[in-house]
Amino acid sequence: MKVILTQDVKAQGKKGDLITVSEGYARNFLFPKKLAVEADAKAMNELKNQEASKKFRLEAERAAAKETADRLSSVTVVIPMAHGADGRLYGSVTSKEIAEQLKAQHGIEIDRRKIVMSESVKAYGVYSFDVKLFPDVVGKLTVKIDG
Repeated sequence: MKVILTQDVKAQGKKGDLITVSEGYARNFLFPKKLAVEADAKAMNELKNQEASKKFRLEAERAAAKETADRLSSVTVVIPMAHGADGRLYGSVTSKEIAEQLKAQHGIEIDRRKIVMSESVKAYGVYSFDVKLFPDVVGKLTVKIDG
């Protein structure tokens, strides 16, 4: 019997998968626990619509991420920091501060966890960081630490 899973089922598949199971397993376990529905014409049509909707949403998110990556490459975030007598910064610059300054200066809002800081910023200068906006979209962000 062909069924469409409505939730993840261990050793069977993930939500939305079309699987073939024995009729007894479907009627006695999957259907009573509402883990699956029978794969009739209506359910198959719904499944196709959900997949098309998901694909469209992912493409829209990817396009938005590419647009944001293009905007990031053309901006420089300037972060003013206090320093000691020897010219070293008090503390270090964090991804949270970079994200806040990016929003304040350029109106681009990104999650601080998407900024990949390969090195800690503890001195003045210009730094370049990767920003992972989507699994296959990475933007470059230039940050200038100023006194």
